[in-house]
Amino acid sequence: MSSVHLEPQDLPEVAPHNHGRTNAAWVTNIGLVLAALLICIGIAWTVHPLTIAGIVIAVVAAAAGAALRALGHGQPLG
Repeated sequence: MSSVHLEPQDLPEVAPHNHGRTNAAWVTNIGLVLAALLICIGIAWTVHPLTIAGIVIAVVAAAAGAALRALGHGQPLG
């Protein structure tokens, strides 16, 4: 048993109901997973254009997620 005793004011705030389930999050995650897959295949088979394409997709996915969040399709900042 732990000897640490937490008071209610010491606990973190509850996450919003849509935490991680927004359009911005889905676009970013799917894009980054696809990019990681392409980069891994490109490195394993030494296909440099495939590796570069994966890097480009990662940058585009991050930018698209940031743009969607700025447009209000993501988790609010505060």
